[in-house]
Amino acid sequence: MHVSMKKLYTESAQFDNQLTELLHRDQPSENGVDELVAEVVATVRHRGDAALYIYTKKFDGFDAEARGLEVPQFRLHQALDAIPSKQRESLEYAVARVRAYHEHQQQESWQIAESDGTILGQKVTPMQRVGLYVPGGKATYPSSVIMNAVPAKVAGVKELIMVSPTPNGEFNDMVLAAAVLSGVDRVFRVGGAQAIAALAYGTETIPAVDKITGPGNIYVATAKKQVFGKVGIDMIAGPSEVLVIADDSVDPDWVAMDLFAQAEHDEIAQSILLTMDDVVAERVQQSINRLLPTMERADIIQQSLKNNGALIIADSRDALVSVADQIAAEHLEIFTQDAEQLAQDISHAGAIFIGPYSAESLGDYCAGPNHVLPTAGTARFSSPLGVYDFQKRTSIIQVSQAGAQSIGQHASVLARGESLTAHARSAEYRLQSEGD
Repeated sequence: MHVSMKKLYTESAQFDNQLTELLHRDQPSENGVDELVAEVVATVRHRGDAALYIYTKKFDGFDAEARGLEVPQFRLHQALDAIPSKQRESLEYAVARVRAYHEHQQQESWQIAESDGTILGQKVTPMQRVGLYVPGGKATYPSSVIMNAVPAKVAGVKELIMVSPTPNGEFNDMVLAAAVLSGVDRVFRVGGAQAIAALAYGTETIPAVDKITGPGNIYVATAKKQVFGKVGIDMIAGPSEVLVIADDSVDPDWVAMDLFAQAEHDEIAQSILLTMDDVVAERVQQSINRLLPTMERADIIQQSLKNNGALIIADSRDALVSVADQIAAEHLEIFTQDAEQLAQDISHAGAIFIGPYSAESLGDYCAGPNHVLPTAGTARFSSPLGVYDFQKRTSIIQVSQAGAQSIGQHASVLARGESLTAHARSAEYRLQSEGD
């Protein structure tokens, strides 16, 4: 088993078009998804729990009406006690590191007092209730629970509601244990578009939330799009991706395995090597072909690297930086002798892993920073999930009588310039005449 990755050269006249084509990845779609999701959302909105019972039985083979939508608290703690001690220890380790990192993101309210007594400021308050979607069944995503729940709790969210499907009624104890350790308040066994609708609009059993975060399939992502505006959402995540910048100072086997780590997610994941040395690219290609047969998910990795992967050889350092910024990768690994300087020079990336020991997989689980990251080039304008996503900011304006004189005069002029005379007169009523 082997794979020959596409090789691109920045000095080629066709490079810009080749890079654009490489980065253009459409997520798999199914005909009628928008319409189906819209129907599910509308049904849950109007029929509440009754709709959830129908959809849960249809899609998950689980009788939620008979067994209940909510996971009892004793069952959550039972899961925590049931997992092996090493798993619990690692979950606790991850939660502690993620919490310690996110505590640095706390924002505080502030005020400034002007000389005339006017006070301006900003009030920072946590959201009251947030919904967290976690893929369920036999899949194990405790890391998703931790990365979404911990910053929400650090932010001060009062109530954190988790929804997760349980096909045939099957629980995943690691997911439930992570929920307990991360501070999740209530867990409901419902998934898909119907779970997103329940969080957005509320049902007799599931309370409506202010914001929904967490990954999901195309139905979940589509539902999040459709309910956005009624509630906030974190982002619409695309396929996972990594850009590795390397020179001859790093073991090519390490690079190959890091490319595999992204490629094994699914066939549409993207792994790219960027280097200034064609020899480095060739050594990594050799490592890929030697190591690929040893991988459990070799078929998925092979398809991912073949269809979406690439080896890019830059003809200068400036070109290398430019390409990295064009890609604006979700994960950026820099394994070069000048890694720290390169990290400063590159502007766009979801997360930057500096130095050969900074494997991206460590960030996925327990390094500390959040693994919910912008994909598909959106790192140009978007940021990792953080405490700030679970807080809102309110402006504070307390104008003194003296302040109203200067501010009001200018507001009056500007309002009349916009032909909004009620605005102008509202400000003018508060102006004092010279004789006052």
